[in-house]
Amino acid sequence: MTTAATRPSDRRISPVFVGILAVTGVTGWATWTGFAARPGLAVFLFVTGAWIVSLCLHEYAHARTALLGGDITVGAKGYLTLNPLKYTHALLSIVLPVIFVIMGGIGLPGGAVFIERSRIRGRWRHSLISAAGPLTNALFAVVCTAPFWLHALDGVPLGFQYALAFLALLQVTAAILNFLPVPGLDGYGVIEPWLPYGVKRQLEPFAGFGLLLVFAVLWMPEVNRTFFDVVHSLLNTLGIDDLHGYCGQTLYRFWQHTPDLCVSP
Repeated sequence: MTTAATRPSDRRISPVFVGILAVTGVTGWATWTGFAARPGLAVFLFVTGAWIVSLCLHEYAHARTALLGGDITVGAKGYLTLNPLKYTHALLSIVLPVIFVIMGGIGLPGGAVFIERSRIRGRWRHSLISAAGPLTNALFAVVCTAPFWLHALDGVPLGFQYALAFLALLQVTAAILNFLPVPGLDGYGVIEPWLPYGVKRQLEPFAGFGLLLVFAVLWMPEVNRTFFDVVHSLLNTLGIDDLHGYCGQTLYRFWQHTPDLCVSP
């Protein structure tokens, strides 16, 4: 490993990420205590902050696994600092996922850290690099839902429960979408090293349109219904009922009317 990959500055956590963590912590506290005059606004800021944190961890997981796999350039590119501004496409990695959460309550797969695949040896390493990101979302979902499946909700304010439920929904949707074996998504990156060369060459031109194709298909009512049935089934397994997910999304959209059943007593 070169000294360029081991410089402390390459691994030092970015002040940008620390700032995002601070906002998430403060607004999480406001959601928990009910300190905010508008509870929905606190939920919005808390969930958005935590969602951006998860996106940073998703990309960090790709980069860290690539470093362990042999790509020593990820440190110099700033990918190990958790700074979202260092990503290849900050618009795709951060801005668009946040916009999709606001518009549709769905965890859009994030953008890109550029991995120099030629430095990686072994198909299993290539697959693991691609899988590391969505596995991080899956782990984030497990952590968010821990109070539910551990039956440890005593003392947890209802508004905070709703926020965790919606955040978990975002992580589950992001993990599922990312794991789809569609060119341009991480799921395809997992299986791509194992495909015949001719198949890879034929699919390569479609990599830039894979995500658009997925959302076009999700626009179909039957597919959309089936997708969210799977999402809610997984959430139910993790202890989150449909009411918590619905109220979490409703509070998140604080600019809309909040039904009485979603207002904490």
